[in-house]
Amino acid sequence: MTSVQKETIPTLLQGRDARIRSQTGSGKTLAYSIPLVQSLQKLEPKIKRSDGPYALILVPTRELVLQSFETLQKLLKPFTWIVPGVLMGGEKKKSEKARLRKGINILVATPGRLVDHIKSTQCIHFRCIRWLILDEADRILDLGFEKAVAAILNAVNAASPKRQNVLLSATLSEGVSRLAHISLQDPACITMASEAPGSNISREKDCLREDAGILPAKEEEQGSFAVPEKLRQNVVMVPSKLRLVTLAAFIFGKFKLEKRHKMIVFFSSCEQVEFHYVLFRKVLCEESGEEGSGFAPGSLSPLTFARLHGDMKQEDRSAVFQAFLQLKTGVLLCTDVAARGLDLPQVTWIVQYNPAASLAEYVHRIGRTARIGSPGNSLLILLPSEAEYVSFLASYKINISEMKMEQILSSLMKDDRFKGNPERSKKSQQGDGQEIRRRTTVMQTEFEDFVHSSAKTIRCAKKALQSFIRSYATYPANLKSIFHIRALHLGHVAKSFGLRDAPGNLGAVVGAPRQGKKQKRRDPLKKTQVKPHLNIAFEYSSGLHPSASKGKRKKRLRKWGEQNSPS
Repeated sequence: MTSVQKETIPTLLQGRDARIRSQTGSGKTLAYSIPLVQSLQKLEPKIKRSDGPYALILVPTRELVLQSFETLQKLLKPFTWIVPGVLMGGEKKKSEKARLRKGINILVATPGRLVDHIKSTQCIHFRCIRWLILDEADRILDLGFEKAVAAILNAVNAASPKRQNVLLSATLSEGVSRLAHISLQDPACITMASEAPGSNISREKDCLREDAGILPAKEEEQGSFAVPEKLRQNVVMVPSKLRLVTLAAFIFGKFKLEKRHKMIVFFSSCEQVEFHYVLFRKVLCEESGEEGSGFAPGSLSPLTFARLHGDMKQEDRSAVFQAFLQLKTGVLLCTDVAARGLDLPQVTWIVQYNPAASLAEYVHRIGRTARIGSPGNSLLILLPSEAEYVSFLASYKINISEMKMEQILSSLMKDDRFKGNPERSKKSQQGDGQEIRRRTTVMQTEFEDFVHSSAKTIRCAKKALQSFIRSYATYPANLKSIFHIRALHLGHVAKSFGLRDAPGNLGAVVGAPRQGKKQKRRDPLKKTQVKPHLNIAFEYSSGLHPSASKGKRKKRLRKWGEQNSPS
């Protein structure tokens, strides 16, 4: 058993309420499922299906509903008279009502769909409820389900005030503490900040101090995040125009050369997931045909792509989730819908292409690997202007090692897939650095050629670019100085979406004046377009060939200065 299971199972078997805080991937689902099944199977007279729910488990996402349901099914194999069931969005309410009428003894549900049934389904009742479990409580609140949880608590309290309550979370927040206060009665507080052994007394004291609000905000937040011990965290600084090829080269190197890997790549929007899924399928896997349900195996290749995001149909999401579970090697491109609670076995790499908007999300993303003592790796891709994010993480004792961009791009030298013109390749054998740039150029050109091959792909790329700009503008106030819209060079950002030029109407996406208010400043996006960065000549050009000579560079900068000097 894991540490959290050793502490939790005996406590819950005593019938006490509990608030459990442990690092992601430490086995919290089994920690509450085992006592739950143990207590229900020994009830006399035996539970009947027609009795209705004896246990209610609330989880934030549909994928976590399915995962928890599968765990319960395995535990309930010897106890056939106890029936588990699910309620979640994406399915017809008529089918769910039919299941409720037949009877469900352990109900796993998302808060929104359960509240919908409480309001509209007469056959649902909570008269027999013995257990109420809130899993990933912080994520439930982050997704805006606070009112839904309050409505569920009211309904359950009215029908069955005496029951055992359990609240689980990998992070601690003010909302979680408030929820614990209203839902738990004299709880046992189990806090496993690390797998290192510690006394129960100290854990109880820490929890009491947190409940009493004694911890300062900074200290409270530092103690709220636990990173898996065997996780190796890396960061790479990449200019905007090289972000796409760096990500592609990293995936290419891990799967074409090392092969035995399973990777999850996090993006900030559904549109970006769709764009990169199609792009990588067609260019890296060299596949043809239309997109399927979200799962694209590479023929005769370990490079297999899957996608998962909130805009997909529920049947497609379920199919992708189940298929990726079975894969021994592959890449899952996803949004934060896969960041919480999901147990995806044997994941070796987590890549954050768009940095998390909060410390909690960062910790939950990297928690998809290095689960229950297994080793794992993570890679955070940042722009040079976002370097301060590393210091932000370090202030919460999350230390990251730097990986060089050139090291990632050098993987293109180990395979002839992006060798390009053989004649030019012979001429460029003088230096590895020049050949790496040339092969990177070949890869970028292939991406751009595909994007510009049809109006549909151009439209997809523009849509993804717009969604990236929107998400970049929504970083919270404490991170605004690191992720500021003015720091982006739209021409270079467009390059990372395979576009040769920045679309002219992007200024309308962000920075548009509000109705009824005058716009006092110029649009920051327009300003970024008009005024080039002074270090533009020192980066690879749009074609990624070596930068201009010093004389040309000085002449270009002098000309720019004359044009922009006050008259």
